[in-house]
This record gives sequence, structure tokens and C-alpha cells, in this order.
Amino acid sequence: MTLYASPAMCFLRIRIRIRILVLAALGLILPALPAVAQPSHLARLLDEVAPGELVERADAYGALRDDMPVAPVLEDGERIAWAFVTSDFVSTTGYSGKPIHVMAAVDDAARVTGVALVEHSEPIVLIGIPEVEMAALTADYAGLDLVAEAETGGEAHDLEIISGATVTIMVIDDSLVRAGLKVARRLELGGLRPKTETGPQFEIDPAAPSPEDWMQAEGDGTIRRLTLDAGQVNAAFEALGDPRAAERPVGESPEETFIDMHAALVSVPAVGEALLGAREYANLRDWLAEGEHAILVAGRGLYSFKGSGYVRGGIFDRIVLVQDELSVRFRDRGHRRLGEIALPGAPAFEELDIFKIPADAGFDPAEPWRLQLLVQREVAALERLFVTFDLGYGLPETYLAPIAAPSEPALAKADTGESAAQAELWKRIWRDKTPEIVALAAMLLVLTGAFFFQNQLTRSARAVDWFRLGFLAVTLVFLGWYANAQLSVVNLMALAGALASGFSWQAFLLDPLTFILWFSVAAALIFWGRGA
Repeated sequence: MTLYASPAMCFLRIRIRIRILVLAALGLILPALPAVAQPSHLARLLDEVAPGELVERADAYGALRDDMPVAPVLEDGERIAWAFVTSDFVSTTGYSGKPIHVMAAVDDAARVTGVALVEHSEPIVLIGIPEVEMAALTADYAGLDLVAEAETGGEAHDLEIISGATVTIMVIDDSLVRAGLKVARRLELGGLRPKTETGPQFEIDPAAPSPEDWMQAEGDGTIRRLTLDAGQVNAAFEALGDPRAAERPVGESPEETFIDMHAALVSVPAVGEALLGAREYANLRDWLAEGEHAILVAGRGLYSFKGSGYVRGGIFDRIVLVQDELSVRFRDRGHRRLGEIALPGAPAFEELDIFKIPADAGFDPAEPWRLQLLVQREVAALERLFVTFDLGYGLPETYLAPIAAPSEPALAKADTGESAAQAELWKRIWRDKTPEIVALAAMLLVLTGAFFFQNQLTRSARAVDWFRLGFLAVTLVFLGWYANAQLSVVNLMALAGALASGFSWQAFLLDPLTFILWFSVAAALIFWGRGA
């Protein structure tokens, strides 16, 4: 049977195409219009949120500071907190390609007192998710301890997700923590201090001499050590105040070694050659890409710093490297075992492991860092208590050389740092969704094979029916219900908004499954038309 379009239908299609052409032309014209200098977002949005919404006792705002876009929150004329908008300090571009403006207040203890979602253009919220849900989740960030966030690299809080708005929530979370830390540091709240904006003062000296033996390496700080006995660990758990922890002490005696852990930055040439030996250090250099670093961790005693969690999930959950707001968790693909330490006089260890620090982590080898050890104790069938201990590390000056002040403008450097932070966010999302990405790639591979070999597949009508129904069922359950990766008009709205306000790949990379699906649809249209 042949179907013919009525004249009315043809006219409707022509009108739709004309509208699409007009929208496309506007998308090309609007970005070319000259930009006009705008005041801070806080100055524009301050009247949108009552002071009492940010701080319970507040009754007014003071005048904005001249040196940074923050305003005092007042109670009877006395300042009790500082108000700011995240988009004044960090990029808060969401899935729409436009900023998500979140207003917050932070007190003198660097604790967030209140948060309000003020303005956004997120299509998923405008269409599918009630605004009240997003506002409530954003308000739940009240009480966020920025000092703890600085110590843990932004991982001192739990991230709550609303199904269908994962990207938007992660952007809000990332921008609120980073903007809050910038405000707290610049105002020196809670004991936080501003980070230097002049760049690193030192760099690795490739001509630095290597230590001659283990005693010298420990003495000059090339190797740092954390030693805990059973008594210290038992006392730490008792201090938690839970009697169940005290009922399960570890060790046969308080003096028994719980863990004797050592760490060194072996990506430094002089340190790596001394501890690993020439051949093993050459292998390490081949393993590390440009900008990557590596640490050696050695341990012995009752407690393993590796544990067994990485066997199941690929992550070493007992250690984390922390440097300012940066935190690096190690995965099995960035891990190597070491047979022995080449430095004369080195003791025997039960565990010798090398961990890679990715180049995009933002790690500075010339700055101090610490290796945080998580110690856990089971107190019930499905319940554990945790305490942490820190191994501090700072590369000795022997391995450092002073560098000249950078010639780039400070603004350009700030832009570079912000771009790196944005890139780290979407890369983290892609890493977290690795299983879903692999499953989607497998589905696309099967579908592509079916289209390439459709002549063979269509020999059996029954086989085609079973394949089609089965594939659609997997698509519905996995992509639709589980991964929330169905393509919709929301994606087209985001694309139109990005074209009108300045296109950026980052907004689309925040949703990896949708990103991959759109490219696969485009490729399928070229080869097989809309039937795919």
C-alpha cells in the first residue's frame, strides 16, 4: 500500500523547515553580536534571595566588596556571613550550555549556611523534573564544611543524585564546592589561606644527586614513614565513642606493629633511580605518559594498605593522595607491583607497590602532599567504623630548582586552571560511567553488524522479529530505564542553546551516553537513513 501526503501536510512540513532555517540563522548571528560588559552575577541576583534564606537570623545585605563579588549578610547591622554566586568564581555551564546560578552564604568558620538555586536554563528541569526537587536538593548543601572539603579534595560529603538530572546535579555540586573554597580562601575563613596565583616557585631538578643508602634517604626526607602500633589504632577507635569498636581490639599486644608504611615520589629522576634501580626506573619512564607522576608505597605489619577492594571494583579504597583541594584515588590499571627496593640497606617489606598519578589530576610534585590511610573495623554484620591517619610528604629541596616567574598574565592562568577543572569534571563522569559506556559500545557494535549483514539476517523473518524485539527490549530497559540515556527534544534544545550562546563541547561531554548515541545516530543516518 502506498501512502501519499495531503496538501495540508506538505504545507505544514514547509513551515517547519522554514522555522528550522530561521533558528539556525539566529544561532549563527547571535554569537557574532558584540558583547557588553556585565556586572557581577551577585549584583544582579542579590534581590532574588532573601537574607533569611541563606542565614537563619539574617535581615539584610551589606554593600558588595570592591575587590571581589561577595556581599556581607547582616543581622542587626553585624556581619554574620558572606554571600556569593558560584558563577562569579567558577564556570557553572550545565547541559543547556548556559550557566547555572547558585547563591550561597559561608560563615567565618568556612561552613556553608544556606544555598539557593537562583537561575538556570537546564532543559531537563524545564521539561521533565519539578523545579521544587532541584531547589530542595540544592538547599540540602547547607552545612557543607569547606575546611573538610579542602582537606579531602572535595570528597567530604555525599553526592545525592536525582534520576534524569545527573549532569545538572554534578555541575552544581562541583561548582558549589570549588567556588566556596575560592571564597573561603580569599577571605581566609576557617583558617584557610589563599593559594598562590603566581604559579609554582620550584620545579624538579633533573641533575639532583641520588641518596646513597636507605638511612640517608630516610634522614633527608626522600622517604617518609608512618608507623602505627596496635595500641594507637585501638585508642583511635575507642575515641569514636562507639563501645562496639572497643570490644574488637586488634593485635596480641599494644606494641605490635599495626602498619609500617613508607612513601616516596619515584617519578623524580634521582629518587626513582635510587629506589628502583636503573632498569626498573627505565620501565617506569616508559609506563608514565607526559605529565604523569608515580609514588612508591611500601608496607608491612598487620594491616594492608591495599586491601582487597580493588580486586572487585578496580579502586584501592584504603589510601588516597591529597594535595590542597586535589584528591587522587588509585585504580588497578594505574598500579604496578615492585619486586624489591634497589637502595642499599632497605628493609624487607610485605607490600611494594607503585601507583600512577594521572596528568589531568592537577598534581604539583614540588608542593607538599599527604597519603591518607583509611583503617576500618567491622562492628556488625554489615556495619564498619573508620579512622584515618596521614603520612605527610614534601619533596626535599635537594631535588628542586627555583624557576623564574611565569610571563603569562594572571587572568590567562586563571582561565587555564578553570578549563582544567571543567575538563576534570567531564573526565570523572566518563570514568564513573565506564561500565555503561562499554555496554553501549557493545550494543552499537551488534547493531552495526546487523546493518552491514542485513541481507543474511533478513533471510529469516522470524530471526528478524526476535532480533528486533530483543534489541528494543534491551534498549528500553538499559538505555531508557536504567541509564536514562534516551534521545529527546531536550538534547535538541541544549544544542540550539549552545549555538546561540557560544558552542562548547564540555556541555555535551558531561553526558557520555547521550554524546555517543548522537554521534552513532548521525553516522547511521549517513549510511542507512532514518530506518536505523
